[in-house]
Amino acid sequence: MRPKKPETTEGDLFRARLDQIINLKHELVQLGTRIDWDWIDREIAPLYSEKGRPGIESRFVGGLLLLKHIYGLSDEGVCHRWVYDPYFQHFTGFEFFQHAFPHERSDLSHWRKRLGSELELLLAESLRVAHQTGALRTRDLNRVTVDTTVQPKAITFPIDAKLVHAAIRGLNWLGRAHGLGLRHPIGASPSRRR
Repeated sequence: MRPKKPETTEGDLFRARLDQIINLKHELVQLGTRIDWDWIDREIAPLYSEKGRPGIESRFVGGLLLLKHIYGLSDEGVCHRWVYDPYFQHFTGFEFFQHAFPHERSDLSHWRKRLGSELELLLAESLRVAHQTGALRTRDLNRVTVDTTVQPKAITFPIDAKLVHAAIRGLNWLGRAHGLGLRHPIGASPSRRR
């Protein structure tokens, strides 16, 4: 089910409003006001069902994913820092300072799986804001370099145990083919050694 919109409050005498304790010129505050969170919410709306418990607010999780990549943090790291950093809380749409993380940390990975290829929406919105603010010029997009060093590769290195095992089995086969009998062929299962 789609997340409910947060209720706006007029004031609370006993809680600290984030906009009163942070610098409103901070880069995260400026970035948070320029991102079109409603557009992102409308784009991912079809991923939610009509039944069930309301989901986590898209600004909260989308903001956490952006903060994770901006500051190079792990899922646990961004959740841990969120508790102590009022700028992180403001960026993710909170009005009052929170003393505890409001959701499970695993929700971040569940939300990332739900988004799948729609995760590109955050990249598209980041590029739109960068272009709108002048941080990214049109000519900067003529050439794009993609770093894939963190992508999993289908490469098997010679130090892998499966390659060593295949080499031992191959040597056993060659030994048998040339008439060399091995007392205990290495790599054979215990039932085949008898």
